[in-house]
Amino acid sequence: MIRINIIKFLFLVVINLIISCDNMNNPSVYGHRGAKGHYAENTLGSIKKAMELGVDGIEIDVFRCATGELVVFHDQKIDSLTDGEGLIELLSLDSIKKSNVLGVEKIPTLSEVMDLVNAEVVLNIELKGSNTSFLTHQLLKSYFESSSWTPNKVFISSFNWDELRAFHQLNKEVKVAVLIEETDPINAIKIAKEINAFAINSEHLLLNKENISKIKSENLKVYAWTVNKSKDIKRMKTLGVDGIISDYPERIN
Repeated sequence: MIRINIIKFLFLVVINLIISCDNMNNPSVYGHRGAKGHYAENTLGSIKKAMELGVDGIEIDVFRCATGELVVFHDQKIDSLTDGEGLIELLSLDSIKKSNVLGVEKIPTLSEVMDLVNAEVVLNIELKGSNTSFLTHQLLKSYFESSSWTPNKVFISSFNWDELRAFHQLNKEVKVAVLIEETDPINAIKIAKEINAFAINSEHLLLNKENISKIKSENLKVYAWTVNKSKDIKRMKTLGVDGIISDYPERIN
């Protein structure tokens, strides 16, 4: 009798595991700043690593430097991540190129990143600095005309909703996503509809069953950032997010 009960118990455990797996979707996997958990963020080496890990896409950040080029970097100042110093928007490209990210690699331009990725995965370009929308639009337009890049291989995101509005006014081909933190994701639906965004990219701790359901009822996708721990990855999958952005993208699958 005891043996039969044990077998029944094990059978129920297996069934519950199967049901649990069935309830979890398989979201798109995005490497955060390349593969930030493995290599110096937002560098060509980090992006190469993310691609080697089999990501669906890569998230990067862009600023306009003083000489007008778009450079791939996250912070306003280069002080904490490089051996140089200064506000990136006030530095020339030549000055920026003299610095090393964590002593490993140079700060790349957006053009260098696009040449490396070569449309093999989706590129999520986050507009970090001011006056980035027009330059990004112009650069993408030139790549669409002269390379294998197509609008469906890129999307733009930003916490700066004015930059998103400006980009959407310039370019209706490339999708945009509204970035949020420290607020209920539902609060971003209005701006998302205004600029015809395809997704809301939210800090994962803010997401729950109710607000994800509301967002999806508005025909918007949900991308979660930055999801690194196994328990959080499982939760995001169970909640049914469409994409996960992670420092360790290999952990998603």
